[in-house]
Parts: sequence; C-alpha cells; structure tokens
Amino acid sequence: MPDLLLDIEVVVEAIALADKNHSHTTDAIDHCINTGNRVWVSAANLSPIIEGICRQLDFSNDKAIELLQKFMEGKHWLNVLAADAIDALSFHMLEPQHALLLQSIEHFEQNEIYLLTHSKELIKSDRRAVSSEAFLEIPAESDAINFIGLKQQQDLIRPQLETNLHRVLQHGRYIMGPEVAELEQRLEAFTEVDHCITVSSGTDALLISLMALGVGPGDEVITTPFTFVATAEVIVRLGAIPVFIDIEADTCNLDVTKIEEAITEKTKAIIPVSLYGQPTDMDEINTIANKHGLYVIEDGAQSFGAEYKGRKSCNLSLIGCTSFFPSKPLGCYGDGGAIFTNDESLAMACREIRVHGQGKRYIHDRIGIGGRMDSIQCAILLAKLDSFPDEIEQRIALGKNYSKWIEELMDANVQLAEGLQLL
Repeated sequence: MPDLLLDIEVVVEAIALADKNHSHTTDAIDHCINTGNRVWVSAANLSPIIEGICRQLDFSNDKAIELLQKFMEGKHWLNVLAADAIDALSFHMLEPQHALLLQSIEHFEQNEIYLLTHSKELIKSDRRAVSSEAFLEIPAESDAINFIGLKQQQDLIRPQLETNLHRVLQHGRYIMGPEVAELEQRLEAFTEVDHCITVSSGTDALLISLMALGVGPGDEVITTPFTFVATAEVIVRLGAIPVFIDIEADTCNLDVTKIEEAITEKTKAIIPVSLYGQPTDMDEINTIANKHGLYVIEDGAQSFGAEYKGRKSCNLSLIGCTSFFPSKPLGCYGDGGAIFTNDESLAMACREIRVHGQGKRYIHDRIGIGGRMDSIQCAILLAKLDSFPDEIEQRIALGKNYSKWIEELMDANVQLAEGLQLL
C-alpha cells in the first residue's frame, strides 16, 4: 500500500468529519495509516487549509489551527522545494496549488505515493491522483521486513533533520563546519570518553587509529576472521600482517582464550570486533594486552550504544572505533565514523592524520589521509542523537522478543519430532 498526499479539500473534509460518521475519504486515510504507510500534507498548503476550515466550519482562525494540529498527529508535513515552485509554473492548465501537489509527488519513487483528491481535473491529468474510492481498491502488497526501519526512524526526526540540513546549506561550511565539533562533543558525553574524532568512515577510523599507533610493515595485528573485510583490510594496507584467531561458538566474538598463543615478538596490537551489538570480553583482552605491551583497538561498528560492565562500547580500551554507515546502530545517510580515546596524544595524532597529517595550516608533521566527516552527515547524526537512547531500548526489547519466539519455535519442533518418533 502506497503513501497518501492529501489535497486541500480532502484535509478540510477529513477534519470536518472527525467527530461524525466516516466517509470514503476518512476510510482511505485510516486504511493508509493502518497498513503502516504515511499520510502527507503539503506545507505549502498550510494557509489555504486553514482558510478552508474557517469557511466550511465557520470557525475562527485559532480554532482552525487547533483542529489542524490535532489532525496532523501521526501524519507528516511535506516540504516543498524551490524547484517544485519553478516547475509547477509550467502547468498552465492547472491551479497553482494543484500543480504544486503533482510536482511534489515526483520526489517519490514510482507507486510509492498517491495524491488523494476530489478534483476530476487532477485525476485526469495524472494517474497517481486518485479518488478515495479508487485508493481503497488498490491491492495491498506485503512489505518485506527491513533490517532497520530507516523510513520510520526518519519520520520521527524529520523536522529537526530538515532544520539541521538547512542550517548547513545556509552557513556553507561543508567541511569541518560547526556541526563537526558539536557532534564530537555530544558523542564524548554519550560515551563518557575524553576525546572523539569524527572521520569519513568506520574503515578510516580503524586505519587512522593504526597509523596513530605506528603500526607498519612487518607488524602483526591479532583479530578475528569473522568480521567485515575492512578490519583486516586496513592492517594489510599498512603492510602489517593480520593474525586470525578463532571465535566463540555462542557469541561469534573473538575467543580470548586463544589470544596469548598467537602473540609473537612481532605482535603490536589486538583488534577485537564487537558483533551483533555485543562487545567482546574487553577486560580480559586489556589484561592480556597490558601483560605483553600491546595496543587494543575495539572495532565497535556493530555495538555503538551497547554497554559492557557499565561502560559504553568504544570506551572499553585504548582506542574505540565505530561506523555511522546507515544500517549501523547510529547511522548517518552516507559514510561516516568516529574514533574514541582517553589518550590526549593519540587524539591529537588522529586529528592530524585525518587532515593529511596537518598540525597547523599547510604544516604537515606526519603522513595522513583525507579522512574528515562532512558537516552534512554530522548534522544528520545530531538530529538522531536525541532519540538514540530510546532506539537502543527498543532494539533490546525486539531482540528479547525474537529470542523468545525462536525458543518457542524450537521447543515446538522438538515436541513434534518426539511425537513423530513415537509413531
């Protein structure tokens, strides 16, 4: 079932019928919401809608605004782009408001949204403009369960998200803008770590960390083979050698009991990978590392926000790294990552490496990379951070539900198998 964009008359009618018998219009709106889809109202139509409510219901302006605010609960305002207004002017045969609505739905994928309208002129002009009766006859399609509900998440933060993005466009500091420092400060507070350095990706977070520690040709880095290729890739890229040890059967995390037997005189660091939201036994790893004079870098791309013995992931070792890839626990809308450490000298080295080794403007004290995180991506994460703790709680609750359902299903299968054996 697609989303719905409501014409002005449709909104006014739905508000007028709010406390009365339902109509095809209200049925169509309710059906869209009940099937998990979104109902949109164009922000450009705000004034005409309020005027329509006042005219049809003979209400004051304040009362009309109150009714509209109530109606918009659980629905979404659709912003109009500058290009929409320009293109809408070419629709000479339509009223400007109608032309603007048609232009707005062009930003959605094919069949993702329909314009609900009473206008026969609109219905004739575009197949995605439909009456209430026609919309109710559109067959519902079963939606796949996404790994992460980015659309639903975006719905919750849309006003702040759009405000933050507009602010970046206004000040124009796309590289190292004020959002970068603000995000780093917020992430430091969240993880209770002294230093956060945002970077261009989770991969570059690992790479910069290894460079800051001086890992190079001939060095060995102990890690797990059960991870994304980036963990080993950055080691090889620096001329070092990844040394793989086995994982635990129940957690899929690195088996800490096998670390010491893999240590040689060439070993320089250990990179444990926290998988499926669960950190490795970091205390034991840190103890082993301290005993042998090794560095520990936590790859916390899948566990940002998780806690280990009361401490946040990425604040569990000398250096913690995470990714802000869209599907990660805290994801931006592109690539991004961060490095966390309580070591001031390491933090300074990482900051210099991410800007081509630059300590002062055009003074390059070390070899570095172009590893900065864009201001726009930082602005997106700033919009997401306020709701992130609630999302973590929801993930935990959903995980418990899945565990319960799988356990019940396995018990049922065991009982079925035992019953078949008796037959």
